[in-house]
Amino acid sequence: MKRRMVYPIVKFGDDVLTAKAETVTTFDDAELQKLVEDMFESMYAANGVGLAANQIGISRRIAVIDTSVGKDPKAKIVIINPEIIARDGKQYEEEGCLSIPGFRETVERPAKAIVRAFDAKGKEFTMEGEGLLARAFCHETDHLNGMFFINHLSTLKRDLIKRKIRKMMRSGEW
Repeated sequence: MKRRMVYPIVKFGDDVLTAKAETVTTFDDAELQKLVEDMFESMYAANGVGLAANQIGISRRIAVIDTSVGKDPKAKIVIINPEIIARDGKQYEEEGCLSIPGFRETVERPAKAIVRAFDAKGKEFTMEGEGLLARAFCHETDHLNGMFFINHLSTLKRDLIKRKIRKMMRSGEW
């Protein structure tokens, strides 16, 4: 059995999270396959439903999603170079982020979202997601574009969270 690697999650404040991740141009190589598997392992270890490569310090447009949190192997989705091509409706749910641990806020997202992306073999596909899956498509695509869920909050709420994080950084808690 191949050894899996669990990467540490990069936290808010690291520059890799605010830069647009690099487009993937080479598919179907062993390195990409291992990275995708390691990303799933890292996401499960952190109890997440989605993980973007820049959240583990790798600036590549790759994200993994599993809304079953490891309970259903068929729920594993890999989106490479994703683009949200359609949105419909609205949903307001509490959202958190592995890179901003301890903070959760209600965020408006589309009720349905269609993503166009490539799988790990380089095959282009489109997929519609509703509810949590639509939210995950948007959340992870935001990450790859250098954005966080807090970018969707009011300026007041966003600044409050950033101030708390800066205070935690100064005290060594972050």
